[in-house]
Amino acid sequence: MTTEPTRLTGTGIYRIVWLPGSDRLRGHCWCGATRDAEDPVELWDWLLNHPDQHDDEDGAAGRPVPPGRSLAGTPA
Repeated sequence: MTTEPTRLTGTGIYRIVWLPGSDRLRGHCWCGATRDAEDPVELWDWLLNHPDQHDDEDGAAGRPVPPGRSLAGTPA
């Protein structure tokens, strides 16, 4: 029996995963936004600059902030 590893969640958690069978990577922002790329530097650049798009309570690009999460600097 295998168990799924525990993963960190919440604001400020960013994740980059390899897409098996390809040379592609997928970056995940805590807000739910994702982006695919071959270059890990490109993904980290996007992830680290992406919070600048969380500039209001509606989240990035008009996306609502997922339930149970809040934007940095705003009351929960």
